[in-house]
Amino acid sequence: MKHLPALVLLGFALPLLAGKPNMLLIVSDDQGYNDLGCLNPELITPHLDRLAREGVRLSNFYVSWPACTPSRGSLLTGRYPQRNGMYDMIRNEAPDYGHRYTPEEYAVSFERIGGMDERELLLPSLLKPAGYTSGIFGKWDLGALKRYLPTRRGFDTFYGFVNTGIDYFTHERYGVHCMVRDLEPTREDVGTYCTYLFEREALRFLDQHHAKPFFLYVPFNAPHGSSSLDPRIRGTVQAPETFQRMYPPVDESFQDGTRYGKSATVPTRAKRLRDYRAALTCMDASIGNLLKALDDKGIADDTVVIFFSDNGGGGGADNRPLRGGKGKTWEGGVRVPCIIRWPSRLPKGVVNDAFLTSLEIVPTLLRAAGAQVPPGLVLDGFDMLPVLQGKAAPTRAEMFWKRKDFLGARVGNWKWVEMGDKGGLFDLSKDPGEEKDVSETHPEVLARVKAAFHAWLSEMNSAEPRGPFKDF
Repeated sequence: MKHLPALVLLGFALPLLAGKPNMLLIVSDDQGYNDLGCLNPELITPHLDRLAREGVRLSNFYVSWPACTPSRGSLLTGRYPQRNGMYDMIRNEAPDYGHRYTPEEYAVSFERIGGMDERELLLPSLLKPAGYTSGIFGKWDLGALKRYLPTRRGFDTFYGFVNTGIDYFTHERYGVHCMVRDLEPTREDVGTYCTYLFEREALRFLDQHHAKPFFLYVPFNAPHGSSSLDPRIRGTVQAPETFQRMYPPVDESFQDGTRYGKSATVPTRAKRLRDYRAALTCMDASIGNLLKALDDKGIADDTVVIFFSDNGGGGGADNRPLRGGKGKTWEGGVRVPCIIRWPSRLPKGVVNDAFLTSLEIVPTLLRAAGAQVPPGLVLDGFDMLPVLQGKAAPTRAEMFWKRKDFLGARVGNWKWVEMGDKGGLFDLSKDPGEEKDVSETHPEVLARVKAAFHAWLSEMNSAEPRGPFKDF
């Protein structure tokens, strides 16, 4: 693939759109930066590799938070988590330590009652006036009560789970069943691997709605770890045997270990790695079937397909050459793999090194759809299509992260990280792995980057307050 710098005129014609583009947004869960077959020959991802050959792979693409809930809320609102109010996780911590909630306990727990502020406008509701039908099939993670569910936030149809993670077969999160169709809980598919279910529902949506403009959001939970009280399951990623057999065999036995400070029987590292890769390859096969459906229906050319991971990789993920992973503000926690294909509008087989983020998704798709941004709605991104086309330089110069006391800022090519007693200042143009702290040799840069971070934080604190975490 050829690399495309920030500004290169490609010299190819851009045909006028015959109509509004279709939109397919695919988000994986905890996938590592290096976890694409086109980057790592140990991985089997032929369909994502095809997407990269036929589109633009972004090498400097960031999400707004190093874990799932705030990242997903941000990509659907186009607003920093600190602006839209969803700046931490909607989850219960007790099951990590083996606690099983009773139905009565769970009914009043934060994982059950927390959700994104109802005043926030999500992408499907912004697309609806432009004539779009929207569906979501997979991981929601923005609230479990009916008033927070997708079909109350602009989506026309929903099938998936409402929490941060589930058992891939029982569809339970630590013993609590959480699969929902539209507004009602459902056990109709218990026992079926959930990646297959999300593929099935997405294909059904395409069959029903391909003749008119659509927004199809497929947020897989693969290759996220399995949420089970059994540490033998919790410690790995469930995957169908068909895909496990595509990788070298491993010892299937378990070993003595710990989970959250307690002795436990856990999978071996080799098994965790094999299972992670198998789940990723299974997801890739489902993505391949979605791409085939676009081809078969003759709509691939005018469908923009966007793929990325919700945050940096964890578990069996490979984030090389980046430092750290999920949950951290190192590059490995917030810089993720991303591919965008739009055959009628974008070049093929290009690696674009521009500084871009998930905050650009909403403004880019709204502009492509000819949809209006409501007066007074502050978006934190911009239309990145000209940058993807090589016709304009990126306008993003800064990006900021805050997860409790884990802080991070990128200003130009300078990256500042503060996580307890770890962190420093790094020059990403020379040191993408954040190995050499240059704080002492560039104190003026450190002061400038910190000042930019605190100015951003002040802006977020003074923004119109949103729940569920903010005190107002």
